[in-house]
Amino acid sequence: MNAYLKLFETKKLVLIMSLPLNRPELCRAAFAAGADAVKVHMNVVHHASGTHFGSLREERPAFEEMLSSAPGPMGIVLGGSLPNAEKDAREVLSLPFAFHSLYAHHVPAWFLFNGTPLQAACDCTYAPWEIRRMRAALGAELVEASIVPPDEYGQPLSMRDLIRYHMVAEETDVPVVVPTQRAIRCEDVKNLMAAGVKGLMIGAVVTGREESTIVRAVESFRKAIDEA
Repeated sequence: MNAYLKLFETKKLVLIMSLPLNRPELCRAAFAAGADAVKVHMNVVHHASGTHFGSLREERPAFEEMLSSAPGPMGIVLGGSLPNAEKDAREVLSLPFAFHSLYAHHVPAWFLFNGTPLQAACDCTYAPWEIRRMRAALGAELVEASIVPPDEYGQPLSMRDLIRYHMVAEETDVPVVVPTQRAIRCEDVKNLMAAGVKGLMIGAVVTGREESTIVRAVESFRKAIDEA
């Protein structure tokens, strides 16, 4: 089984670190602090971190260094739009990423079923029937519930958010990953699990951009998950 998918078979909640910068030292630090997997980006402006990620040609040296030494699976966001995702999609297939991560409306049709698991994201505009059909129509093996409107990033997690995450989990038969668009805290881990969430992807909103703050956040969430 694919190493990333296997995590969801063996862990009660998978901890993924979404790097705010494509820096190998941050990748090493995240894994050492207890992350189960790490995600990187290209061809996108990341709203939560305020970072511009370049093309595959620009980012490839860092990707190759990270992939060569990573003790766990790594994934990649191919782009922040359909045209940007298409730019380097064929070439990225030659790199040993364990999963690809994209909003469903950014996935090129020809890119489906390429042999690498797809973590397809839905935003706040997706209807339940679209989420329900992601696996059948897109071959998505995971669903990323990126359902918080961008102008609400960084606000505390609410009961209503948990209801919405639970709705996504009920609409699909694949693992649901929640990114920290909200300022999710370690105390929220148990309630996320109760809502049916199978993966927590922490990023800039809760980790910051520095190695020290990333390590502190990963260690804290690792402890919270292990004790849940």
